[in-house]
Amino acid sequence: MTTQNDREVLNSILNPNLPLGEGLFDPEEKVPEDKPEKDDAKVKELESQAVKAAEAGDIKRALQIFDQVVSLAPERPSSYNNRAQALRLAGRPDSALKDLDKAIQLSEGKGRSGSSALCQRGVLNRKEGRDDDALTDFKAAAAEGSGFAKSMLVEMNPYAAMCNAMLKNVFTSMADGRNTDEVMEKNLKTSSG
Repeated sequence: MTTQNDREVLNSILNPNLPLGEGLFDPEEKVPEDKPEKDDAKVKELESQAVKAAEAGDIKRALQIFDQVVSLAPERPSSYNNRAQALRLAGRPDSALKDLDKAIQLSEGKGRSGSSALCQRGVLNRKEGRDDDALTDFKAAAAEGSGFAKSMLVEMNPYAAMCNAMLKNVFTSMADGRNTDEVMEKNLKTSSG
């Protein structure tokens, strides 16, 4: 088991472009569990088969199985969330968005299914250039405890992006043995106009 400090140090190594303490990946993050779903064994088995098909690259088969899962459990948010992932892999973002909207509606944006659906929809919105919609989704998922959503909010913050670019310049200069004072002066002149 790691301490919070250990995770912060590891995160700064893995994500050097993020400000210290921001957007931490925390494997112990506490996204609330979904409301207990009364999944029957058939739904669980089909879902497992669909995931295996998707992992094997047979997206068409995965979608067929996920369609069965949704038919058997139409009020289960994770059914739509999982199918949306396969739809994204199949290059059908519009259909994926519809499933994500349904997952968010059913979960009320709460729990793991809601948080995952919000993150997926945020990624799709961002990819389509709808940054305001993406920010709304990431903020809602971050409020549920999603570390991924928190890191996306930091990444999309223009001030954080500017600071990250400046830090990258300084670290690159240090690695190349250049004078970091000159680089910082240049960064400050560039950022202030």
